[in-house]
Amino acid sequence: MSLTLTNSAVQKLDSLIKEENNPNLKFRIFVSGGGCSGFQYGFTFDENQEEGDMIINAETVQVLVDPVSIKYLNGVEIDFVESLNGSQFVINNPNAASSCGCGNSFSPKTGGGCSYS
Repeated sequence: MSLTLTNSAVQKLDSLIKEENNPNLKFRIFVSGGGCSGFQYGFTFDENQEEGDMIINAETVQVLVDPVSIKYLNGVEIDFVESLNGSQFVINNPNAASSCGCGNSFSPKTGGGCSYS
């Protein structure tokens, strides 16, 4: 699996983890059903690597991806952007056929969907 974080994203995540004063925190990214385009991205910090999780080392940050989300996040680049409109993590997903204006949800290029319970 190929998932990358830009230097800006790594620096911001490293800073956020240091603010929490918990060196065991990892950055978890996932995809869930919903959002205006069909699927939406989610982010959280997590201390635990669950069974089946893929772990990606991005300099000082460890990224966790669950087995269901892996197929939707392959090739994704995560950036952190600061602008006049605010600051946010931005996802560049080559697997997305379309995305909504807010950038938090997408429709995959391939057919089929996730089954979430």
